[in-house]
Amino acid sequence: MTDSLPVMHDKSGLQFEVQLDGHRAYLSYMDLGKQTLDFYRTFVPTGLRGKGVAAALTQAALNYADAEGYTVIASCSYVERYMERAERNSNRKN
Repeated sequence: MTDSLPVMHDKSGLQFEVQLDGHRAYLSYMDLGKQTLDFYRTFVPTGLRGKGVAAALTQAALNYADAEGYTVIASCSYVERYMERAERNSNRKN
């Protein structure tokens, strides 16, 4: 389902968000300067859990950071685990 989720980037609010079925999920970040973003909070309401929303938010945020040349700090435990899994999966393919 993550490929079909409409993730929006609210640059002024420093968030990536999904609005679905009357619920709003988001990933918040801070721009620390020096081309560094801190992804510090991911929130998915109960009504959207188990649908890949957090993964979609995180992937959209990481794609943005990569495209813009940012280094990422993952203060959010979900984002940290997501990045670790992606790294492990990447290493298995090599």
